[in-house]
Amino acid sequence: MTGSTTLDTSKEFLNQLITTTPDGERIRLCLQCGACSGACPFGFVMKYPPHGMIAALRAGMLDDLVGTDTSWMCVSCYACTQVCPAKIPVTAGLTTRVKEEEMLLTGKVPSELQDALEKAQRYDNPLGESPRKRAEWASGLKPEVTIMARAKRPVDVLWFVGDYASYHARVIQSTIALARILQALDVDFGILGPEEVSDGDSVRLAGETGLFEMLAEKNAKAFDKYEFNEIITTDPHAFNAIRNEYPHLEISYPIRHYTQFLAERLDQLEKLINNRIEATVVFHDPCYLGRVNGIFEEPRQLLQAIPGIELMEMSHNRENSLCCGGGGGGMWLDGFQWEIAGVRISEWRVREAISAVGSENGKDTEVSRERILAIACPYESPRFEDATKTVPGAESLLVKDIAELLAESMGVEG
Repeated sequence: MTGSTTLDTSKEFLNQLITTTPDGERIRLCLQCGACSGACPFGFVMKYPPHGMIAALRAGMLDDLVGTDTSWMCVSCYACTQVCPAKIPVTAGLTTRVKEEEMLLTGKVPSELQDALEKAQRYDNPLGESPRKRAEWASGLKPEVTIMARAKRPVDVLWFVGDYASYHARVIQSTIALARILQALDVDFGILGPEEVSDGDSVRLAGETGLFEMLAEKNAKAFDKYEFNEIITTDPHAFNAIRNEYPHLEISYPIRHYTQFLAERLDQLEKLINNRIEATVVFHDPCYLGRVNGIFEEPRQLLQAIPGIELMEMSHNRENSLCCGGGGGGMWLDGFQWEIAGVRISEWRVREAISAVGSENGKDTEVSRERILAIACPYESPRFEDATKTVPGAESLLVKDIAELLAESMGVEG
């Protein structure tokens, strides 16, 4: 490709970003201050970190940009967008679109991610699991969990369970815990079961907008079949997709993250909480719950309602939270990113947790206290538990979803 063609392509792509992305015109305001690149977890290994992407496009270097591994190091954590003084939509408007462009122009997609995308297209979930098994986690629960197609009745709450919460053996423990809590609160809820498909947010952020739209339309058809007042979900990525992205496709439903839903019912919950949990706890703010959607206090309110818990904060918290590394396709890029960076973001986070809760497990106190990294996203328990096996001093650090801690305190776990 000649230089002039490259320049025209770059200008065309840059103009497309500016005209089709909300607030995309702000890309012109980039000061090249580098704040975005400094906030990026993997900016130190990118040939073109976020501000370098903008500079490359301005210089007509689109081919050079998409010819590198830069875009696949992005975990779409929104840290760059958060710190940008010009309020440029770096994540949604730039890095995600560069991934899409790389797929279209070069077809170069890391094999782990390509496998997940193919499974999402074939099975409607990136884990490659059978849709028929989507509600198997609920089998054997008493009272039975309402599956909408079987019940054929309206419910107050439709629970969008999500991929990892439906299929991953570790995450299912959190799913069952929330089901027990909802039952204890007498919430009239139902699930879609086999009719639910992936929310698609992570494949969208990995550059597969067409696949995202297909998955969203399938979920919309399922939503339209039933009567309910609101949707709740355990997955911040599903929450973000249905709340912020589906409306662009004219799919609009009220949705809340489960921590919001339960925090509203704290008075009821506190009457059901009987068991103390002697633990020092730190909470990891999920990127798509906190930084992207501004939900910080509800998870902490739930943790503070549990007797015995001492809630601490990590050095990176709330808007400044450090990503777990699972977003934007990162769940399926661990091997690829390890080869380039030689580190995992989840391990950095576990080190912060240890620093906050202490390196000992209450050995010098009368009552042994657990050390817990509390989470509120299905991606995080497997990622952080893996990290505790490799980070020195993290052997006794427990990783538990807030729902698991609540269920334990209420005596309804299992």
